[in-house]
Amino acid sequence: MSREVTDVRFDEEVANSDKVVLVDFWAPWCGPCLMQGPILEKLEPAYEGKVKFLKVNVDENQSSAAKYSIMSIPTLIIFKDGQPVDQVIGLTSESNLKAILDKVLQ
Repeated sequence: MSREVTDVRFDEEVANSDKVVLVDFWAPWCGPCLMQGPILEKLEPAYEGKVKFLKVNVDENQSSAAKYSIMSIPTLIIFKDGQPVDQVIGLTSESNLKAILDKVLQ
């Protein structure tokens, strides 16, 4: 399951990762965020060892949200070598996420 990451550990978890990192910026009161979670959990086993799945609660970690100009949630940002390479704003499908991740992993 996606692991929660805080402002304190965000840079370490993302910048120092030897894998592609998908960060889910979310909040517990956000309906679409709660719908996105199970989609990510379903995809995670297929990318084990290749993609690290992380979650950032924007209410509790406002610095990370501000750093990446998160204005709407859910927002998913995919990082490669510590840099954002793709972003999805709003609820998205499993097939769309799979296509994005597969493209980034090529």
